[in-house]
Amino acid sequence: MMRFERVPEPPEFDQKVRQRGNVWLAKNPDPRKRLPDYWSAFKSYLADGFGNLCGYSAMYEPVGTVDHYLSRKHYRHLAYEWSNYRFASGWINSSKQEIDVQVLDPFEVEDDWFEIILPSLQLVLTDAVPAQERQRAEFTLERLHLRDDERVIRQRQQWYQLYLDGDITLEGLEKKAPLIARAIRKQQQDSSASQQ
Repeated sequence: MMRFERVPEPPEFDQKVRQRGNVWLAKNPDPRKRLPDYWSAFKSYLADGFGNLCGYSAMYEPVGTVDHYLSRKHYRHLAYEWSNYRFASGWINSSKQEIDVQVLDPFEVEDDWFEIILPSLQLVLTDAVPAQERQRAEFTLERLHLRDDERVIRQRQQWYQLYLDGDITLEGLEKKAPLIARAIRKQQQDSSASQQ
């Protein structure tokens, strides 16, 4: 994970999503009723705001989903609130399910809390994670399968191999898999320092 900046609410969101959704909620108080998906009309705007990166894996996501950071099940009143949306890979969003504040928010983590280890490509916590957030950070790695799940490792391997093969520059990799690019830069700095 890495820090993402909040995405400004798009024009027309209030009218097309919030107002419609809140009207529907007022007419349908039964919590078992499935909420109409008005938010997906703005998924591409959300994706653009995240640089087309999954908010949790911090890698390029060509399709993605709108993740309700606070779940629709427990926070129905936030189902149509732009501030509650994060852009996420579908399988990661499915892994999260109705887990709410136990998972770290991509808008609240700091850039130096996680790092990729080379060559294993595992995602690990750094010492920069505050003590009061370490348990949540560990839980997030495990619940969302971000540390070393085959699905996420294979994706990281593909990006890393593109760089090793010269098919993508480090600057290009920074846009598609920024944590891997940081790991490479760190490796290069450590190598330069050891040669001096």
